[in-house]
Amino acid sequence: MSSTAVTVSLDDLKNGSVAFSTLEAAFGPNSLGIIIVKNIAPEFVQLRHRLLSYSSYLGNLPEFRLAKIENPAAKYLTGWSRGKETLRNGQVDTNKGSFYANCTFYVDPSLSCAKHTAEFSPENFPEYLSPNIWPSDTTIPGFKDTFEDLCRLIIDTAVLVARACDRYAEKEIPEYKSGYLEHVVKTSTTTKARLLHYFPAEVETAQDENTDDDWCATHLDHGCLTGLTSAMFINERRQIPAIPMGYAYSPKYLPVLGELDSSPDPTAGLYIQSRSGETVQVKIPRDCIAFQTGEALEKITKGKFKAVPHFVRGVRPGVVGGENQGGLVARNTLAVFTQPNLGEIVDSEQGISFGEFAMGIVEKNTIK
Repeated sequence: MSSTAVTVSLDDLKNGSVAFSTLEAAFGPNSLGIIIVKNIAPEFVQLRHRLLSYSSYLGNLPEFRLAKIENPAAKYLTGWSRGKETLRNGQVDTNKGSFYANCTFYVDPSLSCAKHTAEFSPENFPEYLSPNIWPSDTTIPGFKDTFEDLCRLIIDTAVLVARACDRYAEKEIPEYKSGYLEHVVKTSTTTKARLLHYFPAEVETAQDENTDDDWCATHLDHGCLTGLTSAMFINERRQIPAIPMGYAYSPKYLPVLGELDSSPDPTAGLYIQSRSGETVQVKIPRDCIAFQTGEALEKITKGKFKAVPHFVRGVRPGVVGGENQGGLVARNTLAVFTQPNLGEIVDSEQGISFGEFAMGIVEKNTIK
């Protein structure tokens, strides 16, 4: 097994020229479960920088403003949350702030969440059937537009990755429905995006150095393909994410924040645990999008493509040196979880729909 992520170009995906051996190396049983796509449209870099800057602005808003965009009824799977998720050993996760949005706008701009069905309703599944809650333009100008534009670009790319996976699955998996994964990614109204703000670690509140997965505990994604931007590291002591106030101040967008050239702690970042038990750090270039396999894809492909456990390790307090010494370094990123519609069958042998599967995952991960 290779200890580096497989990389393909956007043109290779568009042309359908990605070899099956490349897909197996990226997603197969002995893989890292991730593929990196390069040569993305040039507007991606600007959108990424702006939205990940907005993640710091959002995480540093006053509590009373953040409370307006929380949705406890949806178990915080729309809007803002912090400290509402359980991870390792039932531990409450306060290391990161999270902003979820439904990506129904990709299919139908008039929708703010998936349509209700006879089986799934806001009463029995509010996590997926609650409308989006956005910060107002008077709070963070251009937040919604930037968020949606970046997610559209990532989902467009996910459609091409899905098409390549379909070509492989149609050849390797008996009775595989032609074009199924592309259909799922292109037409789903349950795809969700999560903007993450990993708060700077304070020395006095730092966790045990022996804990690797200290910012996001080891887990599997439960969708099909998870689109990931590279992380942005920001010294919030130098790049202060304070929103200018004033009656005459009404910009289209807030200023982007300065990004560190790299993580000040080389051990911080995304780690994948391979099938062989090896733990590998994966670095995503700023102008690329990575796609990781989830549990629904493993079920859909009958195990041909594997969901792989992964975690995020934080910047250790006290390791920031040079001009950033004494800084408060935050890590911001965006994940887009492409997922089947609630009624789509993901386990044909047991007849389990994605909605039924997702209900169990949500129940397990959320504080009661």
